[in-house]
Amino acid sequence: MTFLVGNGGGFSGDRVDAPIPVVRSLVRRGLPAALFFETLGERTVALAQLERRRDPELGYEPMLERLLEPILADCVRHRIPILGNFGAANPPAAGRLIARLALRLGLPECRIAIVTGDDVTATIALDQLPVHEADDSLEMKSARLVAANAYIGAEPLIQALAAGADVVVAGRTSDPALAIAPLAHHFGWALDDWQKLAVGAACGHLLECGSQVTGGVFWDPGFKDIPDPANIGFPIAEVTQDGGLVITKPEDTGGIVDLRTVKEQLLYELHDPSRYITPDVVLDIADCEVAQIGHDRVAVSGLRGHPRPDTLKVTASFEGTWLGEGEVSVAGPNVLARAKATAEVLLRRLEMRGLPVRARIDLIGIASVHDSDDGALWRAYGGPAPPELRIRLAAEGADRDAVDQAAREVLALLCCGTAGTGGARWRLTPRILTRSYLVLRERVPTRFVVQTARALAG
Repeated sequence: MTFLVGNGGGFSGDRVDAPIPVVRSLVRRGLPAALFFETLGERTVALAQLERRRDPELGYEPMLERLLEPILADCVRHRIPILGNFGAANPPAAGRLIARLALRLGLPECRIAIVTGDDVTATIALDQLPVHEADDSLEMKSARLVAANAYIGAEPLIQALAAGADVVVAGRTSDPALAIAPLAHHFGWALDDWQKLAVGAACGHLLECGSQVTGGVFWDPGFKDIPDPANIGFPIAEVTQDGGLVITKPEDTGGIVDLRTVKEQLLYELHDPSRYITPDVVLDIADCEVAQIGHDRVAVSGLRGHPRPDTLKVTASFEGTWLGEGEVSVAGPNVLARAKATAEVLLRRLEMRGLPVRARIDLIGIASVHDSDDGALWRAYGGPAPPELRIRLAAEGADRDAVDQAAREVLALLCCGTAGTGGARWRLTPRILTRSYLVLRERVPTRFVVQTARALAG
């Protein structure tokens, strides 16, 4: 029997209508299936923690209701469980929101599982843990901790599904765990069957970023074209008991699934293809093979699994400095000279005011992505000038007011700047710094509760 795993979102802020054709396809095919949402980046949990500080009923995926409202009833009625780390910093509050939504949709018996234990902010002393090798050079002694969350594996999610959950709400899970859990639950895979878990991990890794495996990011018009990009489909995996894995997408959507898109996503974020470490299994794709077996259908084979690590990764987020950004446009004749002169004036103004910030100017349209902080590229540029340019000032520092004042210098250009200057804006945002640690998995106990929507909504 084939089990279908669909993806409805690859990050916080992904398209809210993306899950609809996925669920429609899962229902139409009539096979056992599950749907998962992966909505957390490493800083997303920290931002969610800040939201929770402001309001104890917030701190979960802000688009959660919009994501689930069009699909929840179909998934519950067709027994397609939904799993997601969209609980972020506040899985209980996310569960209550889903319960209220379920009641509104006439689903009072919808069973909602809330998985907790990933938040180790108050339970583990970070200074007693080894630092993840990639973060050895970061100094955080004076930084104020915002959040510390462990990447938990599939086991509590599997247990929640076994308890009959229609929706499983978690915080910081590993991305592959969201696919491993429904597969292991459905097929009865043992948690030390490394070969089977490797297939689950690869399934989750290929699907975790949503449309990246169906042509998103891959798309490069004129070189790597994809059909109907405005309607790009989100992926579906077909998995069999013996470990067969095929990546596809809903038939009525745009995008593409071919050898190129699958290879790109397979290698995405892999430091060592022979040792992709997850909480559940170490995945080895060094000798895997991909084969186009039909239109928008790619089979992946030759995956290997090795025993899971003894440790879990904990990513801690700290309050950092402040970032101020100001932008203004210049247009028309002599635009390049005016833009350069305006940029120099901005830097001179920060110097005159003695503001304790580190500043950078970009001339968007000529040099920004590849320029250095000293503006070497835009200063040296003497080529054709575009009809308009956008000047961006970025200022960074520990003093909130100084950074704000630096960014506001852009506003004065509406009267004090060169001819044809307009469209100014500025903003101030806190920066979040992250550092990762390793902790023995037994120090991160997880738990779950399952309640009906009627009971959970109170």
